[in-house]
Amino acid sequence: MEWFDAVLLARIQFAFTISFHIIFPAFTIGLASYLAVLEGLWLYTKRDVYLHIFKYWLKIFAVAFAMGVVSGVVMSYQFGTNWGPFAEKTAPILGPLLAYEVLTAFFLEAGFLGVMLFGLNKVGPKLHFTATVLVAVGTLMSAFWILSANSWMQTPAAYLIENGRFIPESWVGVIFNPSFPYRLVHMVLAAFLTTSFVVGAVAAWHLLKDRTSEPARIMFAMAVMMAAVVAPIQVIAGDQHGLNTQKHQPAKIAAMEGHFKTQSGAPLILFGIPDMDAAETKYKIEIPKLGSLILGHSFDATVVGLDQIPREDWPNVPIVFWSFRVMVGIGMLMLLYGSRRSGYSARGDVSSKVTFT
Repeated sequence: MEWFDAVLLARIQFAFTISFHIIFPAFTIGLASYLAVLEGLWLYTKRDVYLHIFKYWLKIFAVAFAMGVVSGVVMSYQFGTNWGPFAEKTAPILGPLLAYEVLTAFFLEAGFLGVMLFGLNKVGPKLHFTATVLVAVGTLMSAFWILSANSWMQTPAAYLIENGRFIPESWVGVIFNPSFPYRLVHMVLAAFLTTSFVVGAVAAWHLLKDRTSEPARIMFAMAVMMAAVVAPIQVIAGDQHGLNTQKHQPAKIAAMEGHFKTQSGAPLILFGIPDMDAAETKYKIEIPKLGSLILGHSFDATVVGLDQIPREDWPNVPIVFWSFRVMVGIGMLMLLYGSRRSGYSARGDVSSKVTFT
């Protein structure tokens, strides 16, 4: 097992940590906004059912938020332990970006989270609603700074190199680097989709026990409406993100699409087995010219293949290729589900309620 070198082991450890961590921010970003909407509807309509649902999801948010914080702390330590030289060289840029996230977003969330969790009967409904909104704003601000840092690592900009270290030349250029707007929109929409499907699944489980449950019907209707609106927007955002990635990271797009050779009128490879040794995708099922249409918005557009990239800079093509297809497949299922269920109505004869504890 000689190929299990220190670099691979560090990547496996970091991949495990970040894969576990991202579950919680992806859920809590959307759930915080959902809680703000629920409390706002309660204040506006005076219907206790919205407060009932709010209290139910508030407990879940508290647990998910805590798990996100704990796993995030582990991940931040791994920046230094697993990637020490990288952290040292990029510290003048990534250090302040992560510090801005803590100072402007995490402190805002943590400061008002206590009021949100325990202050409903102590500070009054309107002030409590303000705290809930500020927690939701804090989660979005966290996404802003973390995605800025991540995007800068993908598409670095506005920097100088002095004594082997990356020095910011313009903080505006660093923060709003070329891929940042696309990654931010894509991630926030993904968070809202994640929350909508979790809420919808929980509501469906309650409806299986009692189809007349008013809280479950409202939750399900709100979740489906969110999915119906956000899923099509995510498709558009994903397309624009892909075009941006093609411009700045052509190797990644070539691996995602399974294209080893640069060609005009490139097909869309639906499935296949990428073979890096043979530099080809074997047993492929493809649609002629559709790849060029998607990536170049023209049937004859030229799509850059991995033959234009030095082989030592190739990503692991099979992992990137299949991961992309899993993501697109899940996204298409979300889109189809949202479109089929968007006609669901929460109205109806309500004769009993599920007790949420």
